[in-house]
Amino acid sequence: MELQDTPEEWRVVATTTPFQGKKTSVRTDDVVMPDGTVARRDYQVHPGSVAVLALDEQDRVLLLKQYRHPVRQKLWEIPAGLLDVPGENPLHAAQRELYEEAHVKAGDWRVLTDVYTTPGGCDEAVRIFLARDIAEAEGERFEVSEEEADMELARVPLAELVRGVLAGELHNNCLVVGVLSLAAARAGDGVEALRPAEAPWPARPFAS
Repeated sequence: MELQDTPEEWRVVATTTPFQGKKTSVRTDDVVMPDGTVARRDYQVHPGSVAVLALDEQDRVLLLKQYRHPVRQKLWEIPAGLLDVPGENPLHAAQRELYEEAHVKAGDWRVLTDVYTTPGGCDEAVRIFLARDIAEAEGERFEVSEEEADMELARVPLAELVRGVLAGELHNNCLVVGVLSLAAARAGDGVEALRPAEAPWPARPFAS
């Protein structure tokens, strides 16, 4: 048995878009099941996202604390953002988000992991990068607005984040996956064995 997710697409006999938002929409598909019956599936259509686990020379992770209205909490998160342009290179998007949200640049980039956030109800795919050799970016800070205007910044030791994740104190998907993936990489073949920053991403194909 090959332990790998594989592409497959069941036949859709009808589809509608009952809601169209600014960045995402909701789609309703009538999908033919293996036994021939038809089941209706509602899901959010999402452009995809990138996230950055930025690690400094003291083994601290750069974090943001941001209000998230759907869950009514302020969450500690790693820098992240949408793939605003179809086919956008995810590395370029990650570099942009790191600059805009934290005014930081990085000299070493690798793919940490790729995930679907909630595949039962949303097609969002996220590529999480590991960024090292970080430093303050040049020029003026990017002007933020709305929830981002209230963000807090911090640098927290990786070991403390692992403890917080396992204690149920930290809940952001990208932070949890990124932190535990880095810990697993270090315990396994090492960070140098991670995929290069330009590794193919079938979930969101892009031009280099």
